[in-house]
Amino acid sequence: MKKLSKNLVSMITLLVLLILILAALYVFGIYHFKTHFYTGSTFDGLDIGEMTVDDAKYAIQNQIRHYKLTCYERNNKTDVITGDQIYMTYSDDGTIEKMLDQQNPNFWIFYLGRGISYTGSVGYTYDKDSIDTVMENMNCFQSQNDVAPTDAKIVDNGEDFTIEAADEGSSLDREKTKEAIVKAIESGETSVDFEKLGLYKTTTVSADDPTLTDQIASINDILNTSITYNFVDKTFTLNNHNLHDYIVQASDGSYQLSKSRIAQFVANMAYETDTYGLKRKFRTTSGANIILDGGDYGWCINQNATTLDLYNAIMNGESGERDPIYLYRALDRSSNDIGGTYVEVCIEKQELWCYQNGTLVLDTQVITGNHAKGQDTPSGSVWAIDAHEHPAVFNEHNNLKVQYWMPFYDECGMHDAAWRSESEYNTQTWLTNGSNGCINMREADVAKVFDVMNVGYPVVIYYSESQVAGDQPTAEITVG
Repeated sequence: MKKLSKNLVSMITLLVLLILILAALYVFGIYHFKTHFYTGSTFDGLDIGEMTVDDAKYAIQNQIRHYKLTCYERNNKTDVITGDQIYMTYSDDGTIEKMLDQQNPNFWIFYLGRGISYTGSVGYTYDKDSIDTVMENMNCFQSQNDVAPTDAKIVDNGEDFTIEAADEGSSLDREKTKEAIVKAIESGETSVDFEKLGLYKTTTVSADDPTLTDQIASINDILNTSITYNFVDKTFTLNNHNLHDYIVQASDGSYQLSKSRIAQFVANMAYETDTYGLKRKFRTTSGANIILDGGDYGWCINQNATTLDLYNAIMNGESGERDPIYLYRALDRSSNDIGGTYVEVCIEKQELWCYQNGTLVLDTQVITGNHAKGQDTPSGSVWAIDAHEHPAVFNEHNNLKVQYWMPFYDECGMHDAAWRSESEYNTQTWLTNGSNGCINMREADVAKVFDVMNVGYPVVIYYSESQVAGDQPTAEITVG
């Protein structure tokens, strides 16, 4: 009995001791968790278990310093902004103290190992002005990555014009991007997607823009036009091979047919083919080659009218051969514009030849202007017949009447002279008893010329084969 009592006492002693130890531990826990968070407690995912308020603040500050905002950008690129870069610092607003104050240390044993999960916003500050500096150093704002968007546009590929698709580029709207970054930081977000937020600069003209599609159709219609000017021994053509050079881009980016370049094309064509008033080679009846100087015969393109006509033809898609619009016309469109139908006169020989389609139809003596009176018939050039009259009466010249009248230089022309005797048709009469500047002819001869020649036909007059231009008139030339 004594032995049992001794064991019981030992057990009771141990039990009391255990209770005292547990009580001591519990009391210790009460005092401990007055200044420490329950084991396993978290604040917005941050483990603050067993931490004092100061420890928790330090952990929060450390977490803030390691804050990262990942910026997702176009072309699978990213930039990361850290808390250190923007001088992010914990702002003590008493939240941690309040959290600990709300913790009942008497109940610590019930939260053993699981703690309390706190949520809420923690105060912090950052240097907003540093955002600009941070953005300057971001990859997306470096020149090689900041590619401006380009609108869809019309381009010439050498064969035709096509629409080049718009390029969205990778250029961000700086102000909008800054606003998005600030908002993300102040909201505590850890990522921001620039593409989803629509922060990139955009194009304004797409490949299916009606203005572009209509213009490309119009330009390619122009390129499909083919117009040729045929001058017998040379041609001038505008078609797909060279029309590209005549389409220019205006200041608004549109393409159009250039009137000034069309005018230059016409000017070049005129330079190559105009003969009016210019020197030209001529082969005389005897076979000599002489150079005629000037006159009023030849081709002369009306450049303004031809330019407008050609421009309108191209714009209307009118393909085919086309003739220039002329101020003056000759008979033959080849380089030898005199052709095969003409009159040839040699002053020295007082001889006239008339050709029709290359065949000599008349070879006769004539009487030209009176050399002694200074009424020499102009020579050294080619003139165009200005009138074709049968008969003709000159009221201002004492009602002089002739059967055939073909003037080619002022009042100088070919006509019959009934007052002339047959003996006067020689090589000497013109020196002292010539005409008033005209070419006097027998009626039968001038009638043949009249049948062959007409208005605009060429009259070639030269002094001699060795001296193309003779004495020019110094006195008034009149009919007679």
